[in-house]
Amino acid sequence: MKHTNLDSKLETLANTALISSLAGIQRGIEREALRIQPSGKIAKTPHPAGVGHPLTHNSITTDFSESLLEFITPVSTSAEQTLSQLRDLQKYTLANMGDEMLWPMSMPCFIEDQDDIVLAQFGESNIGKMKTLYREGLKNRYGSMMQAIAGVHFNMSFPNDFWSALKASEQNTGSVQDFISDKYLGLIRNFKRELWLISYLFGASPALCRSFLQGKQSDLPFQESGKGTLYLDKGTALRLGDLGYTNSAQSSLKVMYNSLPEYVKGLQTAIRCRSDLYENIDDYHANVPKQLNKNILQIENEFYSPIRPKRNANSQETPTQALARGGIEYIEIRALDVNPFSGTGISLEQIRFLDVFLTYCLLKDSPEMDWDEQQVSDRNLQSVISTGRDTETYLQQGDTQVSIAAWAESIFHDLTKVAKLFDDAHGDQTYSDTIASLATWVDNPDETFSGQLVSALKENSTDSAVQALELASQYKQSHLQSDYQFYNESELDAKTAQSFADEKKVCDADELSLTAFLQEYFEKA
Repeated sequence: MKHTNLDSKLETLANTALISSLAGIQRGIEREALRIQPSGKIAKTPHPAGVGHPLTHNSITTDFSESLLEFITPVSTSAEQTLSQLRDLQKYTLANMGDEMLWPMSMPCFIEDQDDIVLAQFGESNIGKMKTLYREGLKNRYGSMMQAIAGVHFNMSFPNDFWSALKASEQNTGSVQDFISDKYLGLIRNFKRELWLISYLFGASPALCRSFLQGKQSDLPFQESGKGTLYLDKGTALRLGDLGYTNSAQSSLKVMYNSLPEYVKGLQTAIRCRSDLYENIDDYHANVPKQLNKNILQIENEFYSPIRPKRNANSQETPTQALARGGIEYIEIRALDVNPFSGTGISLEQIRFLDVFLTYCLLKDSPEMDWDEQQVSDRNLQSVISTGRDTETYLQQGDTQVSIAAWAESIFHDLTKVAKLFDDAHGDQTYSDTIASLATWVDNPDETFSGQLVSALKENSTDSAVQALELASQYKQSHLQSDYQFYNESELDAKTAQSFADEKKVCDADELSLTAFLQEYFEKA
């Protein structure tokens, strides 16, 4: 195999401080999970009061609906510790949910009607009402079913000594933050080019309940199992496809990733530009508002993307204002399905793979990516979503067509080299072993998450809900019977109590009406 730009980069970085700095990578995970009744139907009960207030609890909150929980771990340099935190948060929540369980899949359980999906309630403060109204807007723009889909978000940042070593190796004389932002954007471009591999390996939503379609037709080649399960025989991740957590109405947004000003401008234009599609939906000026505003995006978070550049925002600062002020601080990967084979929704093996894959995306050359190339990468992803486990499916790589198997083999060849850096940083072989294990999935598609799920459907000729309910029950028992590993119950009780006290302070601090509050917010956005 020929000598690549990545080989040259790795040779330059050998024996530098960058190697040891990889042990200091920081991570955080946000795992979403629907609360379900023992029957498998979506829970209609309010957010469990015993786990705190969803507005102000920094670890246990809700996403779109009252039933869609979100668990958020603090930043940690230990992957094992991150999973312990996630496990403890779910154990504590399950103990406060009565007989309800956590749905272990991305695509939702049986939902008779989308009105069964109750919007998340964040209290009587202005910011709480704004959050709920934003979700009302999502419901009226796209429907509630899409918002019932769960995923896992993986946040990652490289430590300062990593950036110092890399900047020195490239003899870059610009500002440190500009260098960091440019490198993160290069990572994002490469991630988008090869995102399809994440869907191939870890896509875990090849099937859905017929109720999800709510009578809509689909051109996908579904097969049927049991009484109501539709699945793609060679598919991987419906969550990332046209039926999933995407928004075709945003197709006109040409958000680019070649420079930070370009990215910021693209999103800020979208939150300021009115959309004809939503003109007839009452906004916050109306007596009974149905959305925040009539713009293409109500707020920046409405932009659906599998990866985002991020910076922690100051009070009343929007995400792009934070980026424009301080540059990119970390990245958020939003392309992961819930792992149904892990009680936490994500495994240590996945985290190690992502460490290597994202570092690979950062270190290899990353040419600018125009809109046409972004469209190519999206078409590649859609091909893998529908027929990815047919490894003779062909994808477009530059001007040529290449099979999934051939392209994946080439990527894993490079990942093996990057994994060696992590082994050196940690003093063991765990990263190389992880990459070697996952590389075997290229020639054995049935070993992938989606492959295992479809194989079980075929073998049992039943509904996917049966398997999901068994896993939900198993994971609940396992969590409740296990000991806390990072937190303890009294510590989490204190966080619960503090969240209610903090929410009261937020309410007490309000001086404006909701309309005036939103007017001021959008004037500053």
